[in-house]
Order: sequence, then structure tokens, then C-alpha cells
Amino acid sequence: MNGIIISGELLLGIALLYFGAEWLVRGGAALAAKLGVPPLIIGLTLVSFATSAPELVVSISAGLRGMGGIAAGNVIGSNICNIGLILGISALLAPLAVQRDLLRFDVPVLIAASLSLAGVIMVTGGVGRLCGGIFFMLLLGYIGVNVFFALRSRNAKIDDEVKEALDKPLGVAASLLLVALGLAALTGGGQSLVLGASALGRLAGMSEAVIGLTIVAIGTSLPELATSVLAALKHEHDIAIGNVVGSNIFNIFGIMGLAPLIKPVEAVGVTWIDLAVMLVLTVLLVPMMRTDWRVSRFEGGVLLALYAGYMCFIVSGIR
Repeated sequence: MNGIIISGELLLGIALLYFGAEWLVRGGAALAAKLGVPPLIIGLTLVSFATSAPELVVSISAGLRGMGGIAAGNVIGSNICNIGLILGISALLAPLAVQRDLLRFDVPVLIAASLSLAGVIMVTGGVGRLCGGIFFMLLLGYIGVNVFFALRSRNAKIDDEVKEALDKPLGVAASLLLVALGLAALTGGGQSLVLGASALGRLAGMSEAVIGLTIVAIGTSLPELATSVLAALKHEHDIAIGNVVGSNIFNIFGIMGLAPLIKPVEAVGVTWIDLAVMLVLTVLLVPMMRTDWRVSRFEGGVLLALYAGYMCFIVSGIR
């Protein structure tokens, strides 16, 4: 009976996080448009934030509850999930063409961010307020550079959710209500997911870090999964890949930037193996994207196989 209740709480948390991110995008996009913000800026900032909002809320909630292993494991596990599972499935559905600018700028930024996070955790055992502040400033710089080049080129694509919000404008009151509902759903969903996942993990004998790396990471990555898979099916390859790369950068600089500012995050139970897997998958993006400037179905299968192998390894209790 307890298992059914815990599973229900876990599913409720995932559902609230998913719809909370959706409502936040729609309400926020409509409100920003009313205030005269260009659609391109809305797409580059709000969507990137909203798709990673579940990870942000969960990591902050876990950190405030003293569950540093879940908070750090969620970020590392989400980045592994985004590349191995989400990009792997997307490439299996349709080979993904790669924009050269993504490989020239965004992927190197992601590699540098991943190395920085791994180094900080290995040396200090977590992420403190000073490092969190530096990460957050780097995120603002990354967003600023993207906005500058996007406005100069005027050829960046706008996310479908933003298009729909702009094509069917809401009033200010309705937009504010949708934003409020989105934030409330994200907050409630984050708490529900942390409590449900930690309870379910304890029943299965998992540590906090393993819970964050598996159950929580997959649950909070659902917005990225939905966005990338739909983009792949619509042959919007740059959105499918860019969503994963951008989300991973936000996870490190944004979540590991903001969460430690509220309360320092101790990465209890996160090992060098988890960090190495995150780094290997991230670096693998370079040769995969560079070959014919696309991620093929075979390469998607390789990513998926690596992710499946890591999941089998981690839940086996060997680590």
C-alpha cells in the first residue's frame, strides 16, 4: 500500500512539473509580448529557463531539505539523461543535422561548464555560494552572447510554444494567472517529486545520490524529452539538439548557480564515475556532430546503449 501511495506522489510530482513548465512558457511568453519584448528574446531566454525549471525547483527543494545528494545528482543525472537518453532517442527517430555555430560555441561552453562542475565537486565535495555566484554570472554572460548573435543574424527559430502563445495572445490578467499557476505547479511538483522519489528510493535501498541520478533526473528531464522528440519528428533538428545542449548548460550554470546561493550543495554520494560518465558523453558530442555535421541513427543508438549501460551499472549497487 505504501508503495502505491509513494508511486502516486512521484507521478503527481512529474505531472505538475511538466504542466507547470508548459504554463510558465505560455503565460510568460504572452506577458513578455505585451510588454514589447521581441519574440526572439522570449524564445532564447524563457524557453531555456522553463524546460530546466523542474531541475531547478527540485534541486533547490532537495537542498533546503538537506538532501545534497539528490540536488547534485539531479543535475549530473539530468545532463547524462539529456545526452544519452533524449538525444539518443531523437537521433534514432531521425538523423539530426547540426548547425556549425552550435559546435563552434555552445558545445565548447558545455564542455567547459561540465569540466568546471566536475572539478569543483572533486576538490570541494560540493558547490558553495562563491562558486554558485560565479556559475550564475557565467550563465548571464552565455545568455547575453546568444541574444547578441541571434539579434544580429535574425535567423534563429522560435520554439513552437512561444509561437502559439504569440499567435493566440492572452490578456495581462490571464497571462499573470497562467504564470502564477505554472510557478505553483512547479513548486508543488518539485516537493512531491523529491518526497516521492526519496521514499521510493529508500524502499529500494538506494542512496540519495542514486535517487537523484536516476528517478529524479529522468522525471525532471521530461520537458526536454518532449521538446526534443517532437522537434526531431518535425525535422526541426537544430531545436532538438540545441534544446539538449542549452538545457545542460543551464543545468550547470543556472541550477548549480542559484541553488548554492540559497544553501550550499554538498554532493554526498556523487562519485568520480558519475562525473566521468557526464564528461565522456559531453565530449562524445564533438566527433558525433562533426561527422557529416549530423548525429546519425547509429550514433543515437550508441548514446542510448551507453545510457542503458550506466543505468544498469548504477542500480546494481556496484558503484
